[in-house]
Amino acid sequence: MIKKTLCFSNPVYLSKKNDQLLIKYPDSDEAEKKAETINTVPVEDIGIIILENPQITITHSLLSSLINNNAAVVTCDTSRMPNGLFLPLDSNSLQSERFKNQIEASLPLKKQLWQQTISAKIRNQAANLREKGVKINNMILWGKKVRSGDPDNYEGRAAAYYWKNIFSMIPEFIRDRNGEPPNNLLNYGYAVLRSVVARGLVASGLI
Repeated sequence: MIKKTLCFSNPVYLSKKNDQLLIKYPDSDEAEKKAETINTVPVEDIGIIILENPQITITHSLLSSLINNNAAVVTCDTSRMPNGLFLPLDSNSLQSERFKNQIEASLPLKKQLWQQTISAKIRNQAANLREKGVKINNMILWGKKVRSGDPDNYEGRAAAYYWKNIFSMIPEFIRDRNGEPPNNLLNYGYAVLRSVVARGLVASGLI
């Protein structure tokens, strides 16, 4: 059976009763609201729990039950970026195997994975430019020519071409994290996207 991944982004009180995860939201003390604000999930069905909000409370009893059922708990910082991973000491063989495989990955494999990442990035940039009617023959070629480790820096070439054309209405635009607007808006968008990707990676057992 495929285990569930639960992500909590709002304040919530998490506890356990009769081998069920109890999810209780704030202001649910009134009897008439309880049916609407308390949900349950069988602990045995849970594979990952992601705690995003700093106002989440979780009981030790629930943590112990999650660990006994081979589940993982991911905590996040105030930027909602994963900063901790709570795993069973001796039972999560799948997660341990994933960690081991990543740590022992060879340098050639890492370079090949980087090659695939850069190639995909360039193809996605080209797709965005195509929507704007920009010529992308060079981008398509660069995406295909990326070698292991990208020693020819096609990523940099593609980035320069991409930013020049994606913000063609701002001729002086230079992509710089600390630069003038709209760099600040791009930084915010990247932070949100990075958080989503990082949570997905951690939940999948990647480090």
